[in-house]
Amino acid sequence: MKRLLILGWVTIIGCTSTSSQKSSNMQTKTEILASESQGGTGTLDFSIIKNEQEFQKALKGNSTVLVEAGQGSTVQTPKFPTDKKVVLYNLGTFRSGDHRITEIKNITVKENVLQIEVPYVEHGGMEIQVISNPYVIFTVPSHYKFNSIEIKSSK
Repeated sequence: MKRLLILGWVTIIGCTSTSSQKSSNMQTKTEILASESQGGTGTLDFSIIKNEQEFQKALKGNSTVLVEAGQGSTVQTPKFPTDKKVVLYNLGTFRSGDHRITEIKNITVKENVLQIEVPYVEHGGMEIQVISNPYVIFTVPSHYKFNSIEIKSSK
């Protein structure tokens, strides 16, 4: 009887620790909150957004507008996450092409450098010469500590 009780207790403890691992995996997942081809600065840099006011200032003028049939347009802005770090990353200036980041495959921190893996996008052909200053706002786990960001593209 004692063995059955111990086995049941171990099973319950094992199940509760598994669910906590799943929630920690959810916290390490990165999420793109905004990505635009215009609106960033001309220099390659990043900043950590610390509160709702800074977040709204970064999004000002770059909100997503949804229009459904038979209804007026509504402005939808993402919520400021309180359990993760929010990063505003300016990609610099480009002369042509669309350089928005639409997907982040993986993020890691190595030697205080946040490495972001994004899918490779081929640019080529006859493109219109338009100067753009793209930026992206994304989340990283709150325990990540980094001094610079490096973007790697992979197929």
